[in-house]
Amino acid sequence: MKDPAAPQASQARPGTLQRGRSSASPWPVNPVLVEVHRSGFFESAHRGSLVVLDAAGEVTFAAGAVDRPTLPRSSNKPVQATVMLAAGWTPSSGEELAIAAGSHSGEDGHRETAAGILEAAGLGPEALGCPPALPQHEATRAAWLAAGRAPERLAMNCSGKHAAMLAACVAAGWPTEGYLSREHPLQQAIEAQLAEAAGEPVTAVVVDGCGAPQHALSVTGLARGVLSLVQAAEGSRERAVADAMRANPWFVAGTGREDTDLMRAVPGLLVKGGADGVHVAALPGAGVVALKLDDGGDRGRTPALAAGLRRLGVPAEVLAPWARTPVSGGDGVVGDVRESPVLNA
Repeated sequence: MKDPAAPQASQARPGTLQRGRSSASPWPVNPVLVEVHRSGFFESAHRGSLVVLDAAGEVTFAAGAVDRPTLPRSSNKPVQATVMLAAGWTPSSGEELAIAAGSHSGEDGHRETAAGILEAAGLGPEALGCPPALPQHEATRAAWLAAGRAPERLAMNCSGKHAAMLAACVAAGWPTEGYLSREHPLQQAIEAQLAEAAGEPVTAVVVDGCGAPQHALSVTGLARGVLSLVQAAEGSRERAVADAMRANPWFVAGTGREDTDLMRAVPGLLVKGGADGVHVAALPGAGVVALKLDDGGDRGRTPALAAGLRRLGVPAEVLAPWARTPVSGGDGVVGDVRESPVLNA
């Protein structure tokens, strides 16, 4: 277990605004990464930053402010999961480790797996610090609404991470009470490991949507951290997380989700999306792409990600379902969401 001392670059507690580059500096004028075309009319644009690193971690392409701190959101989860293993948590299956690093849709198997992690640690769903939610999976959500079923903590998309955090606390002998506080030993260890894997300090710590601390890193730092997992040696904690996610992509996301489908389509690929327009994907022996869209939307993420993956050698025909996504008009398709010329330069 590495020294869990927190990096000194940021001293504020969760919920406080950081007066560093991440909060006080003006928003950069990033280039247009993704265009939306409707019936031949250029309707909308998504600006942002995107970086591609080779297998050695060297930048081979960059667009926008790739060194400016941003919030990777759930794209930080794969590196966070390595800390839970380091604390002594021993998942009973690859599915459990995958959901610990995932953002699931609340389908039956997702909730059951998160509940199993808690049960093995002698805990129940009431120990979870994430908020109650309805499942994101449309059919499951509709069934819950029709039955009048109330939101549950296990259905929240981060419940796998929270369950694993609690199990790690039990394994390490740390208190489960207050496990989401930045001062808790688990969160101190996570903060330190994120900085180490990224090769840069955490410049801000805020409260994520699930209530856990969220750590500011640049998209380049995010890329380095996820690349380190797929490039890690067999038998290491980092490789264990990468292997579990790639072998069990449904537990990382869910039915019909882009992360699940991309990992199934491209052998060896590790993909993890994050809220507010963040995405990262790494391929061993090739490299990694990470991006942040300025508007925080999801619509432009996969066309931009696909453009970056082509630079890593993934065939265009394999990426076609994600490279250009349809724009509807009436009963048909009248346009598409596509990468801008900046990403083809």
